[in-house]
Amino acid sequence: MIFFDYPNASARRILSNIFIGLLLCLLVSCSRAPVEKQEETGVVWVGAVPMAILQPGEYPLWFQLTEEGPVLIETVEDAVFSRALIPWPLALHIRFLQETEDGLVMVINRDGFLKLAVYDGTEPGLALYHFSGGEFWQQYTIGGFVFFEGKPAALLYLDTRFLNSSVPVPQPRTWTFNMESNIPFPLEIPALRFFPEEDGWDADTLRKGGDDYWYYRMTKKNSSLPAVRMFRTDDLTQAGKEISTDVFYSSAVRETAFTHPFLPSLPEGFCYTAIGWAGESLFAAWEEQEDFSIGAAGFVVIKR
Repeated sequence: MIFFDYPNASARRILSNIFIGLLLCLLVSCSRAPVEKQEETGVVWVGAVPMAILQPGEYPLWFQLTEEGPVLIETVEDAVFSRALIPWPLALHIRFLQETEDGLVMVINRDGFLKLAVYDGTEPGLALYHFSGGEFWQQYTIGGFVFFEGKPAALLYLDTRFLNSSVPVPQPRTWTFNMESNIPFPLEIPALRFFPEEDGWDADTLRKGGDDYWYYRMTKKNSSLPAVRMFRTDDLTQAGKEISTDVFYSSAVRETAFTHPFLPSLPEGFCYTAIGWAGESLFAAWEEQEDFSIGAAGFVVIKR
């Protein structure tokens, strides 16, 4: 296990620890063998393994998202010009965030889930879990994040506005995770199954409106008869009622600027996109933005 109490250790030692920790997590993940093979591997799978235990102190803990997972950086200034600006549906960034009873749950575009939870072990802090969707998730964009029957659920869809792709629509389209492993797994939402992926239907939006109804949009693009249909329902276990475009768009909850007196300033072109609390620590997602494009992205954890 890695404990981050930055910057009391040197940057070189911290980055070395990150590499070792990610390697250990990879080895543990790869050891998730069938029960009958556990004796051969010598590893017993005991549940999701945190990639690090964070111990926020006097200075903020800055992380940048990469294809290999979150990486600790010395300061957000290190992220400037570190990644090319690309259209947001194709970019790594924290797409949605939700506070829960034991911390925070996030979904990362083109990656998987993150969870930050209070850790009461021998070295108390915040456990940072990464649930990577691997190559499958890297092909798709996050279209929604909800809690269905108490489980976090991310909706994947195929975005072809900025990139021609021969990749089929995602099947399965909705995914979740639990604390039994670091691997996401499918979760079926019945309302969406009335438009099967096998028939070419893609769901690019799933959200809760300000009126407490669930709203979702189904599309069929690679067909002789393209279609876009929008629905709402108060029960995701049942088929929704079809609605007009005006009703669909007017139901969206307007986004507000995210700010807090504890948050440090960001470089020009960067902004905070979500904030939440985990224990006594403030969490904030940040992005480098230009029009509809995103460059570097990550998060910061600050002790109250």
